[in-house]
Amino acid sequence: MNGRSVPGEADRDTLRRASLRVAVRISAACGVLVLCLLAAATVYLMNKLANPDLPGSSPAGKAYTYLDSKDLIEAMIIAGVTGVVLAGVVGWLSARSAIRPLGEALALQRRFVQDASHELRTPLAILDARIQLAQRDAEPDSTTGRALGRIRADTGTLTGIVNELLVAATGAAPDSTGEPTDLAAVAGSVAESLQDIAAQQDIRLTFSDAGRPEARIDPSPLRRAVLALAENALAHTPPGGRITISTAVERNQAAVYVADTGPGITGVDQARIFDRFVRTAAPDAPRGRRSFGIGLALVREIAAAAGGTVEVARSGPAGTTMKLLLPLARH
Repeated sequence: MNGRSVPGEADRDTLRRASLRVAVRISAACGVLVLCLLAAATVYLMNKLANPDLPGSSPAGKAYTYLDSKDLIEAMIIAGVTGVVLAGVVGWLSARSAIRPLGEALALQRRFVQDASHELRTPLAILDARIQLAQRDAEPDSTTGRALGRIRADTGTLTGIVNELLVAATGAAPDSTGEPTDLAAVAGSVAESLQDIAAQQDIRLTFSDAGRPEARIDPSPLRRAVLALAENALAHTPPGGRITISTAVERNQAAVYVADTGPGITGVDQARIFDRFVRTAAPDAPRGRRSFGIGLALVREIAAAAGGTVEVARSGPAGTTMKLLLPLARH
């Protein structure tokens, strides 16, 4: 055993905590209601005690029952506490019954991600082996050799993504004890892999290194984050434009910048573009709208998992600059 929780147990713990929260809220609501009723009953009782209806002032032959005010208040308090406890039990049982289908759906989702990720690993391993065989027959410095090298690097990236999905499906916490990652190396690799796509769109893509900051983040999610920022820039930069990917150290943080010469972000709050499938009004875009898909949302999730942030550094008619900030690795 490695001390990590089993996915099913982790899901059950999560659902159990959710049920408990619902039960506590129901109990709290019932408690407030009971306290209000007790307060109203107490005020009424005190008022009656202050102005008693004595038997001498009533018709003869009418029966009266006398209750001690202290005993009556104690009975009301006991009844109120019992009602709150019963409400909590009913709320707990109701919450568990209502959340059970959610647990089944979550388990089904985990199984699908695990099965899909596992099945993809073998074809990717075969593809990598075939690329290596092809590389043996090609000169490393030739056009074919360099192309095969890039294809193998892209295959390795895809394999890393599949492995991340498999780990995420197990519910294991990300490993933050790895070696620091050179942001310049990863960002430069992304710029190189997108050169062909940028050339096809008549866009100049360059990389500049104002420093070699290191962050404690796995290279695979970092590459995915930088790649998503660059792809977003490519999608919104017109032909003849320019995209620059750069790295630097900013206020004791490792920074990656992706700047483009597109039309800028308009028609939506800039912070909202990191939400999934945000669309903005843009007359020059297809159907008059621009979509940011899920790429930028994934960038925010990757940055948050590493203790960093992503934001729009600037945006206007001259272009947009995205900034990814990560905690600087300490040696």
